[in-house]
Amino acid sequence: MDWAGWALFGLLATAVLTAVMIAAQLGGLSRLDLPLVLGTVVTPDPDKARVAGFLIHLLVGQAFALGYGAAFALLGEATWWLGGLFGAVHGAIALMVLLPTLAGIHPRMASTRAGPEATAVLEPPGLLGLNYGPQTPLVAMTAHLAYGIALGLLLDPH
Repeated sequence: MDWAGWALFGLLATAVLTAVMIAAQLGGLSRLDLPLVLGTVVTPDPDKARVAGFLIHLLVGQAFALGYGAAFALLGEATWWLGGLFGAVHGAIALMVLLPTLAGIHPRMASTRAGPEATAVLEPPGLLGLNYGPQTPLVAMTAHLAYGIALGLLLDPH
């Protein structure tokens, strides 16, 4: 396992993923503000939430990079296409499982079943994050592919 690579490149790949998502949001391709969504789990203040959410995303990205690194070590190879394959699976799980279930645990997100409460300030993402725009799935998959390809190129499988 490439521990030094994991520590450095996990952060780098997560920063790339986050940058792609933020650039797409600023470019009008998606309304998904991942740092805001994650940060409002811990604070209602939007400015503080974006900072907290970015840090949470970096930590979660490091955890996923650990999984990628372990898988590369187990397989004995790390390539751009294998990283891209892992990124595609990762992105699909994020869009089809993680985002849709977030409304069930997020204290400040409306629910598609129960509707908004007095404390809900965020729209639920819905399946594939489509409530945040029709291009959100493409943006999220592109970002996760970039994450996986970066790790496949940069991590040493031995």
